[in-house]
Amino acid sequence: MTTDYMAEALAEARKGLGQTSPNPAVGAVIVNQGAVVGRGFHVYADKSHAEIVALLAAGVRARGATVYLTLEPCSHEGRTGPCADALIAAGVGAVVVAMEDPNPLVSGKGMEKLRAAGIPVTLAAEHAEEAERLNEAFCFYMRERRPLVTLKSALTLDGKIAAPDDNEGWITSEKARLHVQQLRHLTDTIVTGIGTVEADDCALTDRTGLPRSRPLLRIVLDSQLRVRPDSLMVQSGAADLLIATTSAANAERRRALEKAGVEIVVLDGPDGRTNLRALVEFLAGRGYQSLMIEAGSKVNGAALDAGIVDKIFFYYAPKVFGGLQSLPVAGGRGRRRRADAMLFKDVRLHSMSRDEFAVEAWVARGPRS
Repeated sequence: MTTDYMAEALAEARKGLGQTSPNPAVGAVIVNQGAVVGRGFHVYADKSHAEIVALLAAGVRARGATVYLTLEPCSHEGRTGPCADALIAAGVGAVVVAMEDPNPLVSGKGMEKLRAAGIPVTLAAEHAEEAERLNEAFCFYMRERRPLVTLKSALTLDGKIAAPDDNEGWITSEKARLHVQQLRHLTDTIVTGIGTVEADDCALTDRTGLPRSRPLLRIVLDSQLRVRPDSLMVQSGAADLLIATTSAANAERRRALEKAGVEIVVLDGPDGRTNLRALVEFLAGRGYQSLMIEAGSKVNGAALDAGIVDKIFFYYAPKVFGGLQSLPVAGGRGRRRRADAMLFKDVRLHSMSRDEFAVEAWVARGPRS
């Protein structure tokens, strides 16, 4: 029954997706004599962690019960007291955990505390992969101390993202575009280039309508501060817009944008462009755990060349543009030899509609990545 109860705990954790950052999404299920007596999940707006919510629901029935957790209980004092201490105080009989917490403040200490109190702890290794995917960005940030960077794009089957003349309309279907909104809902920050802003007059907002733990931070790479104060990007801002620029930017334009509520950060890079590596470090310093790139060929290529991309999520439509002038998904210098091609691993295919699919994959780090 461990599998069934842990599956229920994972289902609880998913209820909090998009509402927990910078904390992980966690689910808890408490079972006493074969019956579920308490369950809970975490959202950042409620200081109570999943374990506390479930314990409150279970009440005295938590004594001697088995607790199923998607993540190791915390053992340190944060916004709340240690959940491991609460489980001990409740007199639970056993704890089953899907994965160890990658947070160095916990990292095994929660399980050690439970065992020291005489409570058996079991790692449900068969659920570890699913539990990690549930908190992919959180786990990455805790291990690497920087946000997980995902390059998202909509492509034709021949890998093109724009036609040379008229780009009215969409490459992918409405169903695929709705899936993109789900990705936006799960990310902390989103970045695009000034070229995309000028061409599309886009807003890059989270349009799911679902609650978030913090606003989606929208970022524009604009080395000369060309973005107009009357653009949709600026006009739709609510203290959620940042422009990454360079020291060459016009001071008067900067004042106008800051007056409109836009945050400006100067990150000088090579060739007069914004430094993408410095942007990732800047976001890491502010505790942002995930960044999604939704941009054009130039920015995509620059991000890949800079080595900041960790994952791709490419949506393919049953179309072909052909020709040498249609823009590829990534411009820039690229790879000059087949032997130097960027490698990917852990490839997953997602069906979007009858004739559309998406490719999700991790960059394979190494000498040829």
